[in-house]
Amino acid sequence: MPDLDDRHWLEQAIDLSRSCPPTTTAFCVGAIIVSAEGDVMATGYSRETDPHDHAEEIALTKVSAGDPRLTSATIYTSLEPCSKRASRPRTCTDLILAAGIPRVGLAWREPSIFVDCEGVELLEAASVDVLEFPDLAKEVKEINAYLLA
Repeated sequence: MPDLDDRHWLEQAIDLSRSCPPTTTAFCVGAIIVSAEGDVMATGYSRETDPHDHAEEIALTKVSAGDPRLTSATIYTSLEPCSKRASRPRTCTDLILAAGIPRVGLAWREPSIFVDCEGVELLEAASVDVLEFPDLAKEVKEINAYLLA
């Protein structure tokens, strides 16, 4: 069940997406991993260190594999985690599942501009609690308006 803290952290992820260098081949996305205690474990945004970086991927690389806090954490991402990817062998959905993160908060489901994304469906099929905040999608769309024209 979403609460005010969930909304706060998702708004922070959306703000992070403004740091992305724009490109015509991918969305600007921000992600934050927050522990169950409310501590920021890591942040990331698309293209933070490499032109092919995804926000969730970057945030996950900043947390040690096997960190026990991941199994009770939430990852907040401005856009639905990818389920298909040409630039890397693993999708963000796969990486989230492999990390054992049980909750994902997102603002906007990925539109079918580049791929047909099934991130939400795959996460839910793996019993991940997906929190959607469609009222925040407008801001994410505005940040990515250059792709939607």
